[in-house]
Amino acid sequence: MKRKIALLLVFVLMFATFAAGCAVEKVDNEEKQESSNSQDSDVIKIGVFEPLTGPNAAGGALEKEGIELAKELYPEVLGKKIEVVYVDNKSDKVEAANAATKLIDQEKVSVIIGSWGSGFSISAGEVIKKSERKVPAIGTSCTNPLVTKNNDYYFRVAFVDPFQGKVMANYAYKEVGAKKVAFIIEKTNDYAVGLAKFFEDTYKELTGDENAVVYRAYYQTGDQDFTAQLGNIKESGAEAIFAPGNFTESALIMKQAKELGIELPILGGDTWETPEVIEIAGEAAEGVVFSTFFDVNAELTDTTTEFLEAYKAKYNKEPAAVTALAFDAYLLALDAIKRANSTDPEAIRDALEATKDFPGAAGVVNFDENGDAVKAAVIKTIKDGKFTYLTTVEPN
Repeated sequence: MKRKIALLLVFVLMFATFAAGCAVEKVDNEEKQESSNSQDSDVIKIGVFEPLTGPNAAGGALEKEGIELAKELYPEVLGKKIEVVYVDNKSDKVEAANAATKLIDQEKVSVIIGSWGSGFSISAGEVIKKSERKVPAIGTSCTNPLVTKNNDYYFRVAFVDPFQGKVMANYAYKEVGAKKVAFIIEKTNDYAVGLAKFFEDTYKELTGDENAVVYRAYYQTGDQDFTAQLGNIKESGAEAIFAPGNFTESALIMKQAKELGIELPILGGDTWETPEVIEIAGEAAEGVVFSTFFDVNAELTDTTTEFLEAYKAKYNKEPAAVTALAFDAYLLALDAIKRANSTDPEAIRDALEATKDFPGAAGVVNFDENGDAVKAAVIKTIKDGKFTYLTTVEPN
């Protein structure tokens, strides 16, 4: 009996040792896997979430062009190769949050770039803000203030909508001479709703008239028939139309306004600088005016020249403003990694916050207390089927 007990004890001890060895090996393997995905690797991962499919895919494609071009010119930092990991947010807010989660938790990126579309950036921002890995993000063309508000881990290379709304309200009042305006707003788009509010606040101050906005029409993303809203605008007494929204719907609004015989000036925001606007609206796009971030004739920095020459050589066309912003976001990410001398996400965040006079293609970048770039706005029109520069408005 004693011999059987002794043998049993030996067996139990052997099994415990084997199990402990397996556990240690498992932990070691997990640590090695984590190490291979982090700063010990020969590759530094930069995550990108963009609308590569869905109704906003054209905007995402333009920004991807800028990132790809920047990576071709600058494929390494700290002696390591850059791997850009793209995740499609599918033009959907929930998918944008999922994309940020994947980039942070699965791909183990050191910094994130994106996105075209403020709503997608706001959704992803909640994930970024609460992440235990403290991964910072650099917004490209997302302009709604809520993207960076109360989020120490989100920065952006674009101006914000309070400034853009002010710029276009001033243009409507001082250049167009309109004393009454009508809105047609994409109500399911955070960007459009916010921009309309900032325009309205400034416009009422300029006119001194609380009733200066004589009509507000609304539509949802994906709508294609705007004749009812436009018919009401035609009878409203408005002297101009402000129509912030996605490029596809905005182009249809231009086209249908012309078909209804509406001759009012139509004004909008930065989302309109997309080739699809001219393709869809055709002649109806002639004369519309909008604010944007950049113009090829504005030689802002040495980086501007480098970007324009490289873009022309690669794509043989003029770049959109959002392409320049995405180019800048990639270069700023590399600059922060270099200044941090680390791929640790929190060290990169601190380097981003300390950014001073960064020479981007779309202008010099300095961040305010919210992590927003303080930059000039460009106003353009569509003339002879081309985006045409009108003027530049500096921030106050």
